[in-house]
Amino acid sequence: MAAAAWLRKDIFQMNFKVPSFLRHVGPGVVTGAADDDPSGIATYTQAGAQFGTGLLWAVFLSLPFMIAIQLVSARIGRVTGKGVAANLREHTPRWFLMTVVALLVLANTINIAADISAMGEALALVAGGAKHFYSLAFGVVTVLLQVLVPYRRLAPILKWLTLFLFSYVIAALLVQVPWGQVLHDLLIPKLQWTSAYWMMLVALLGTTISPYLFFWQASQEVEELRLKGLGRGSQTRIRHDLRRVRQDTFIGMFFSNTIAFFIMVLGAAVLYAAGIRDVTSAAQAAQALRPLAGEFAFSLFAGGIIATGLLAVPVLASSAAYAVAEAFGWPEGLERRWYEAKRFYALITIATVVGTGLDFTAIDPMKALYWSAVINGVVAVPIMVGLMLLASKKAVMGSFTSGLKTTWFGWSGALVMGLAVLMMFWDLGRALF
Repeated sequence: MAAAAWLRKDIFQMNFKVPSFLRHVGPGVVTGAADDDPSGIATYTQAGAQFGTGLLWAVFLSLPFMIAIQLVSARIGRVTGKGVAANLREHTPRWFLMTVVALLVLANTINIAADISAMGEALALVAGGAKHFYSLAFGVVTVLLQVLVPYRRLAPILKWLTLFLFSYVIAALLVQVPWGQVLHDLLIPKLQWTSAYWMMLVALLGTTISPYLFFWQASQEVEELRLKGLGRGSQTRIRHDLRRVRQDTFIGMFFSNTIAFFIMVLGAAVLYAAGIRDVTSAAQAAQALRPLAGEFAFSLFAGGIIATGLLAVPVLASSAAYAVAEAFGWPEGLERRWYEAKRFYALITIATVVGTGLDFTAIDPMKALYWSAVINGVVAVPIMVGLMLLASKKAVMGSFTSGLKTTWFGWSGALVMGLAVLMMFWDLGRALF
């Protein structure tokens, strides 16, 4: 016990300094970076390997919708001083909230399993050794990060980890890319009327516009208020903070989609060009790149998997814990010590332990991951509708209801997601019957 107390005190006193430009960004950039987790990397690489540059248009089509819905999530958190689930608990039917939270926890746990598995595999490729041992070690490290490190110390660590995503830009620039074809397919969509195409589109949308990011960013705005010792504040203070939220969200989402774009380009230029169509994990993608793109590109890709996993797993586990705790009205928050929010930290630990444990079962985490991305794409639609309704209610937002452009893009994003899901089910139904 004395050793644990000393460790916690030591971690509390650590000073993780970040570059000056990172000090001016907030939850939006970390949220955007967490979107490019190892499972997202696998999905983007698979899209490039399976369809070449044919789905690049989807990355930038989703950008304005992604910005709008994350901006709405952040605004709700900052204006109300409560997370998404806490607001849904007050303004939506109980069955709706519990269904959404249950699906979120399921998808996040599968996602954690896939991410930790990919991290273990990537380190085994680079350093040798047993991937299951590394996976277990990463599971323990990510739990300790969240339980022992308070938000004020955790936030700078997460910001540092965002820089590792630039490794994918560098890796893409190291290989021969048909930029003319890339530009053409980016501007002119290549639609294919197949279930594989529509399922991949839904998976891409579910990966870029992920429900767990809605919950995470809103809750981090609440954490920022707690960290500064502020309540909701005056209207002048809220307006000032919303300007920062807007800039932060724009930068974070643009950063996220730019990285996704380069990962898909890398998959198309190297794997698709070599006739490799099936990539089941981010680590397999790194291994496939090794003989085709060179040792340096392989090292960048593998190192990025580990760094982004260390960033994303805490976000996945914490967002699930925030959603459940807020749904039941339990104390929550990474700035609280573990004994102040025992159930919240228990949820984080359980989600991470179960996710890590799935890697030691017969369940294929990457196949489960694909379906979790599809689940995310499906469940995102009602959550987006709920968020847009909340953002337009004066009873919730007061004088800070969403503006016309944000409202238009938010509802358009929900419509596009809904149409993609309907097309997927229609095509599946046609194939089955």
